Amino acid sequence: MRITVIVVTWNSAAVLPRLFASLPAGLGGLDHELIVVDNDSADDSVGIAARQGCRLVQTGRNAGYAAGINAGLAAALPSDAVLVLNADVQLAPGCVPALAAALGDGTGIAVPVIRGEDGRIARSLRREPTLLRALGEAVLGQRAGRCPAFGETILADDAYRAPTTVDWATGAIMLVSAACQRVCGRWDESFFLYSEETEFALRARDRGYATRLVPEASAIHRGGESSVSPRLWSLLTVNRVRLYRRRHSGPATAVFWSIVLLRETARAALGRQRSRRAAVALLTGRAR
Repeated sequence: MRITVIVVTWNSAAVLPRLFASLPAGLGGLDHELIVVDNDSADDSVGIAARQGCRLVQTGRNAGYAAGINAGLAAALPSDAVLVLNADVQLAPGCVPALAAALGDGTGIAVPVIRGEDGRIARSLRREPTLLRALGEAVLGQRAGRCPAFGETILADDAYRAPTTVDWATGAIMLVSAACQRVCGRWDESFFLYSEETEFALRARDRGYATRLVPEASAIHRGGESSVSPRLWSLLTVNRVRLYRRRHSGPATAVFWSIVLLRETARAALGRQRSRRAAVALLTGRAR
């Protein structure tokens, strides 16, 4: 099997060395092509990538994650699967062969168990957004995920211990089969950051390709910026509504928007700056 590895960077010099150091063991000897797509970094991301001897693609602008993936796909040689990676990921040994073994038989996207730097499992598996789930999370927060009908985030420990088919999973690391990529086509660049992996996974599911967790595969992801940055949280929140609008009627979207706004305004009233900014972004339609 030949793997195309696409890493999208933007000011990623601090984390790239650890990712590159993890690739040989993580790929487990699989034939691969490494492509680094840089979104106009101001640090030494390009220099670090160039020293890896990889194929380097420079977009010349901060084009976003989906656009970076598309630029990498356009530059890639033919392969059997595409490994999409955030720059702040580290692969565990044997991660990619385990993911590759899960492709086929209806599985178009394989994802590993993701852990934080503290070793704890990140709750990276998700259910499709619905009105009831949006309402459950508005009232109960992430705890709503304990009941499948009321929350998007899959919290049950058992779900991360066995092969699990899900609606979508966080996009820090995804192995996409060539057949799935071919049928789905380009990633949606209208999502600059956040919800692009949701849109792609749901589109793949619509075309008969499931997203599956492979518990034998694991990776470390630093991440977490959206949970602390008001700017990124507002972008995440607005894109959730935009994605819902793509797949549902106008009246349903209006209800979804109202529920999400209720969640953010309620938390803004408690002094949460990120929710205050997200509420403004929902009202104006722009995440600054």
